Amino acid sequence: MKKNLVIFTFLICNFLFSQEKNDSIPIPKWTIVGKSTFLFNQSSFSNWASGGSNSVAININVNYDFNYKKNGWNWDNKITTMYGLSYIDEQGVRKTDDRVEYNSLLGLKAKKDWFFSFLSNFKTQYTKGFNYSKTPKETISSFFSPAYLNFGPGMLWRKSKELFINIAPASSRFTFVSGQFSGSFGVKEGRRTNFSLGFNLSSYYRFTIIENVIMENTLALYSDYLDKPQNIDLDYQINVFFKINENLSTNLGLHTIVDDDTSNKTQFKQLFGLGLNYIFHK
Repeated sequence: MKKNLVIFTFLICNFLFSQEKNDSIPIPKWTIVGKSTFLFNQSSFSNWASGGSNSVAININVNYDFNYKKNGWNWDNKITTMYGLSYIDEQGVRKTDDRVEYNSLLGLKAKKDWFFSFLSNFKTQYTKGFNYSKTPKETISSFFSPAYLNFGPGMLWRKSKELFINIAPASSRFTFVSGQFSGSFGVKEGRRTNFSLGFNLSSYYRFTIIENVIMENTLALYSDYLDKPQNIDLDYQINVFFKINENLSTNLGLHTIVDDDTSNKTQFKQLFGLGLNYIFHK
């Protein structure tokens, strides 16, 4: 009996000690997730009566999230980089995608789902862009031409990491170009930078449509108080992921840009293909 009592007492003490030890494990301040996606699509024709051109297209996307959360503070950082090429018979290799972007959203809890916030955004591209409709092809952009830096204080409504809206009513934006592109992208002739002050609204919403089908929406709106405030810049991206397994998915991406400093027409891009996904840091 005494032996059983000793064993029982030992087990209880060990259980209580284990619980105390587990409770004392600190909650990580930082969460870091990295994900890469290789997107591929291909068309091939041989003696096809209705005609067609052989084509191959690849896109590589790398996303890195660094998020901090403690004592009412939230600091979400996201680095997005993507590059795409396609090969079409008789046209050769052409660039289909080129983007590097950093987003930072710092928030201090105010009340319930509301936070005082500070938004920062930087984006540019890696390589030259061309207008292939002209012969010879015309260079229309390059690395750091253009580059955009946007930042400002505001208020953040954050329901969860899957749904938030940030409003920055006094957001500064700088546009940078090289001397070659002076006079383009809203930068005046003879200058290499342009400053604007305006209203910025950015939002993110990710949800499951049906099992294994996820939609991601990213929206950014900007109105420049100093120059044609009625012309609102829009950058809207939709990504739909049809999950096959942990490493394979079918991806559909739609991207719409309205920016009269870049083009007087609505810019639209669509990508669709088989994606190979790999999470390399979690």
